[in-house]
Amino acid sequence: MKKTIRNKVLIPLLAITFLVVGSSFKSDFFEIAKQIEIFTTLFKELNMNYVDETNPAELMDTAIKNMLEDLDPYTKFLNEQDVESYRINNAGEYSGIGALVRTYKDRLLIVEPHEGYPADKAGLKAGDQIIQIGDIKVADFDDNASELLKGANGTSVSIIYKRQGKISSTTITREGIEVDAVPFYSMIDDNTGYIVLSKFNAKASSQTKSALLDLKGKGAEKIVLDLRDNPGGLLSEAINVTNLFVPKGELIVTTKSKVKKFNREYRTNNTAVDADIPLVILVNGSSASASEIVSGSLQDLDRAVIMGARSFGKGLVQRPLKLTYGTQLKVTISRYYTSSGRCIQALDYWNRDDNGNAVRNTQFNDFTTRNGRKVQDGGGVLPDIEIATVKTNDLTMALLQNNVIFDYATDYFYSNNLKDVGEFKFSNTDFNSFKSFVRASDFSFETKAEKEIKKALSGDENDFLGSEVRDSYKILLANIEKGKINALDKYQDEVQKNLEDEIVKRYFYRNGLYKYYLSNDEAILAATELLGNQSKYGALLGNR
Repeated sequence: MKKTIRNKVLIPLLAITFLVVGSSFKSDFFEIAKQIEIFTTLFKELNMNYVDETNPAELMDTAIKNMLEDLDPYTKFLNEQDVESYRINNAGEYSGIGALVRTYKDRLLIVEPHEGYPADKAGLKAGDQIIQIGDIKVADFDDNASELLKGANGTSVSIIYKRQGKISSTTITREGIEVDAVPFYSMIDDNTGYIVLSKFNAKASSQTKSALLDLKGKGAEKIVLDLRDNPGGLLSEAINVTNLFVPKGELIVTTKSKVKKFNREYRTNNTAVDADIPLVILVNGSSASASEIVSGSLQDLDRAVIMGARSFGKGLVQRPLKLTYGTQLKVTISRYYTSSGRCIQALDYWNRDDNGNAVRNTQFNDFTTRNGRKVQDGGGVLPDIEIATVKTNDLTMALLQNNVIFDYATDYFYSNNLKDVGEFKFSNTDFNSFKSFVRASDFSFETKAEKEIKKALSGDENDFLGSEVRDSYKILLANIEKGKINALDKYQDEVQKNLEDEIVKRYFYRNGLYKYYLSNDEAILAATELLGNQSKYGALLGNR
């Protein structure tokens, strides 16, 4: 009953309430005021007369968040706790245990302890499952239990955790955590520098600049900038990072909105650190938003060669708008367009399919770079050179999302000794072991073909298909299931790269993974080779 009320009454009326902000009372003033009054009286009568006790704050919070889900995944209501998390994410500093944690209903999973921080000092490892924090069992805590791990510097928190079936406990002393935008940079060879830019928080441009200057001081005459898995962040920092490589006054991005004040052109404001140094940027399917502004605009300006795999395709800009009582509405206010005029938004959230999913753009428009090269909109940034192992596919994504690769890496860590990253080699024997692990697990994912077949079997057509046709469908489904396991061989390179990344992190942390990349990552090796071939590099950029 409670769910029915929330979905059928509160959400539509809340939608009308929020229209006040969007319309600024420009039209239908009477109708808006009328609907607000209806909602106000309904909400009061509901809370006063409903048969059981209600929690008005919880009811409203849930209703608002469910309503906004019908727009796009970036427009969100932020309660006081969410506002603080949003601030911390952008600032790059917080106080806690220093570990990446994933929340489940009955536990918190340690995904990655950061080297030298409290969780690491306390001996926690990736794969550990926190089941109790202080006196609170995670399974009994209604809110996000990971918030219990945060606290003031110097305070302690006791936890109980499970590792490989064994229950243990430890006490962690919280510290101030610095979230670096540039977690690693190094020389690849005598004259090629490598910079990892992992997020666009407030430190992004300053740390990238420091890394660039330091590498140039060590002899770097060429640069590889790694934006793979960078989800984006602050638009201003994307402009500033781009400015490190292009002169003052260049148009980088334009934002267009129905609200006139949000229509803006963003140009570089400073003198470049180096406007001529040969540059390769690495992207993949998890490079989004600000990462795409940097890579897309530098591609448009023929300032860098883009390598890797097609980026995520987020061409929407959000801004937090203050509401009452310390809450905020993070709302999509505009679309952004790179310097050539293209919007790389891949999903159309305003036109959905029969299942309510956003439709992916399939019709692309052509644009030209400064030197006349063809680029396209509508589907992320397409690299100038694609790298096979950087691409992803449905099988690999399913293995990652279902923690199959993560869980195998956990077992591998506790079964193998590895003292030096240079010794690591994931063999075909290891990959066969992984395939056996997948078969023995409860891993499953549904292909598009399976969905259609199951739909046919469960629909009205099933009544007159006949037993022979139905049996044939079932045999086909069984063969598809076998084929998914066989597909592990087809996509071995992509799957194995993810396995290697996860395993190396277990032994040598993320810093060790980046060192491993310098001599083993296909994209970095290809980028280094390209930068060593000046004529090919220039030809790719259309230089004459």
